[in-house]
Amino acid sequence: MADKTGSPAPASGRLLEGVTAVVAGGGSGIGQAIVARFAEHGAVVEFVDINQSAVAETERELRGRGLGVSGHVADVSDPGQVAAFAEKVAARHATLGALVNSAGIQRYGTVETTSPETWDEVFAVNVRSMFLLAKHAVPLMRRNGGGAIVNVSSGQAVASQRNVVAYTASKGAINAMTRAMAVDHAAEGIRVNTIVPGSVDTPMLRASAAAIAPDDTDRVISEWGAEYPIGRVGQPAEIADACVFLASPLASFVTGAELRVDGGLLAGVALRSPGEDE
Repeated sequence: MADKTGSPAPASGRLLEGVTAVVAGGGSGIGQAIVARFAEHGAVVEFVDINQSAVAETERELRGRGLGVSGHVADVSDPGQVAAFAEKVAARHATLGALVNSAGIQRYGTVETTSPETWDEVFAVNVRSMFLLAKHAVPLMRRNGGGAIVNVSSGQAVASQRNVVAYTASKGAINAMTRAMAVDHAAEGIRVNTIVPGSVDTPMLRASAAAIAPDDTDRVISEWGAEYPIGRVGQPAEIADACVFLASPLASFVTGAELRVDGGLLAGVALRSPGEDE
């Protein structure tokens, strides 16, 4: 999907009509929502996830809605498995128009309590997977004069919570890698951007909430949401909609950007102003 200067949105209103897209981490959460939204906007989506049952269920549900999706099982942190997946995509499609890297894991610990093995695990899934998939995507995008890569990062790349050193470092690395990729491949018509979400109601977030209150995760998530200016946590579809924008012709002049989709969380500070209500 080469971007043309001033390209209008398709008349159909489907922003990704005819685009072949790859989505990593598409079996659940934000990735699953991205697969659905891309297909709803006319893309043919090849998605990959390590969870076989999640792949099968997502494929069954979305195909049942008449959407053009195909699921694959692979560990996207493994170079051999990514290469094999890329070969399948290349064999099925002449070109690639979009790649969304949304696979990710979260582990807890400080620099003192995090083991080297955990550090390596987080960076393998959160960063190396994006490097590997982009490495194979760029040549396919070059075939049709360009494309769009969207890397899903986190607000933790900008402002960190306590006890998440590996996760925070990995998300900062994603933002830096995105900038480098954007500069390297802009002349080829390949745009590379980052989505920076806040807390989103996904299985990962609910697992974190369950670690605090196993019998009342909704309360914990509601309390987290109350800290956001918008008053709630995000929904996966809201992140997916932002990814559609960045992958579409509407974003033809956007590359190297970090788009915050965080309900205003990073726009303010926690300190109170004089005269502010307690």
